Amino acid sequence: MKPGFFDKLIDRLDHLDKGSLQTYFLRLAREKGLMETIFQALEEGIIVLDPEAQISYANRAAEQFLGFKLEDASGTKIERYLKDIHWDLVLDLDEYEWSQLVRREIEITYPQHRFMEFYVVPLAAVDENEEGAVVIFRDVTRERETTAESIESGRLHALSLLAAGVAHEIGNPLNSINIHLQLLDREISYLDNEEAKSELKELVDVSRKEVGRLDTIIRQFLKALRPSFPERKPHKLALLIEDTLGVMQHEITDRRMLVETDFPEDIPAVAVDDTQVKQVFFNVIKNALQAMEDGGILKLETYLSDRFVSVVVEDNGLGIDPEKLGAIYEPFHTTKAEGTGLGMMIVQRIMRDHGGEIEINSEPEKGTRLTLRFPREDARLNLLEAPEQEKVNV
Repeated sequence: MKPGFFDKLIDRLDHLDKGSLQTYFLRLAREKGLMETIFQALEEGIIVLDPEAQISYANRAAEQFLGFKLEDASGTKIERYLKDIHWDLVLDLDEYEWSQLVRREIEITYPQHRFMEFYVVPLAAVDENEEGAVVIFRDVTRERETTAESIESGRLHALSLLAAGVAHEIGNPLNSINIHLQLLDREISYLDNEEAKSELKELVDVSRKEVGRLDTIIRQFLKALRPSFPERKPHKLALLIEDTLGVMQHEITDRRMLVETDFPEDIPAVAVDDTQVKQVFFNVIKNALQAMEDGGILKLETYLSDRFVSVVVEDNGLGIDPEKLGAIYEPFHTTKAEGTGLGMMIVQRIMRDHGGEIEINSEPEKGTRLTLRFPREDARLNLLEAPEQEKVNV
C-alpha cells in the first residue's frame, strides 16, 4: 500500500460517492490480501502484539513454531508462550530490557524440539504514535547442528593426531611388558616353594590382565578414530544379530538373561559391512546386558518403514539420566568401572558411515530402548497426489 493512501482516503471520505467509495475499499481489500499472502509465505514467524502484550496477529510459521492457532490464541498474553520476559518493560521501550531482546535464542520443546532466534521491535521505536510490538522468529536448529558437527569434527581431528602418538608411545612398551611377563611366568613355574609360586603367579596374572585391558583400550580408541571404509553387501540384519548373540551366549547364560526376539520374515536385506555392523550390535547389546541385574529381559526386534530397516534393542535395566544422554557419544564417557567409554562413539561413527540414524529413549530405573535405523536400498517416497484443478469456464 502506498504511503499516505489511507490518510488521503479518510480526508476524502466525506466527498466520495458510493461508486468511488466501493472502488477504494476494493483496492484496500486487494492490497491487504497481498500483504497477508506475503506474511503467510514467510519462513520466519511473525506475531503482532497489542499495547497489553496480547496476540493480535500471527502468521502460519509462528503458529507452527509455538503450537497454537490464531483463532484460539488471539487476545492471549504472549507470556503464555514466551515466558521469563518483562513484556511491559519492552513495550515501554525500557532500554535495558529491550536491548536484551535485540537477538536472543530460546529452546522450544513443543510442538517440536527446536532452537529459535527471535527479536522484538516495539512499534513506538518506529512511530511514537504507534503502540504494541512485532515479534519475529527464525528457526536456527539446523545452524546449531552444523556448528555442533564442526566442533565434533575438530575434536575428532585432534584426537586422531593424539591417536598416532598413543599407538607408538604406549603400544610398543605394552607389548614389551607383556613379553617379559610371559618370561617371568615361565621362570616362576620352576620354583620349588609352592606358596611363593602361587603368590607370584597371582601377581603376574593381575599384571597381564591390566596390560591386556590397556591394550584393548588403545585398539578401541584407534578403531573409533580411524575406522575402515565400510565394504557394503546385502545382509539380513536378523542373521547378523543372531551371529552376535551366539558370540555372547556364554555371558547371557551366566547372567540368566532372557532374550526375546521378533524378526519378521519379510524384512529385506540392507547393504552393510557385516563386520562393522556386528561390532555395533555387540556394543549396544553389551551395554544393555551391563545395565541390567542378573535375570533381566533383553528384547530385540526388526521392523520396516518407508526409508529404513530398524533394529530395536530394549532392556529393563537402570536406564540413563536425561542430563547424561547427551554425553553418551563422547570419548571416555562411561558409568561402568570396567568400561572404556568408547563403545557408543564407535557405534555412532559406524552408523554415520552407513548413512544410518540412532534414537535413544530411556527412563531411570525403567530401562532403555535404542533404535538403529539402516537406509533401505529400495526406499519408497510417499508422494501426495496433486489436487485436481478446477475447471474454469471461459
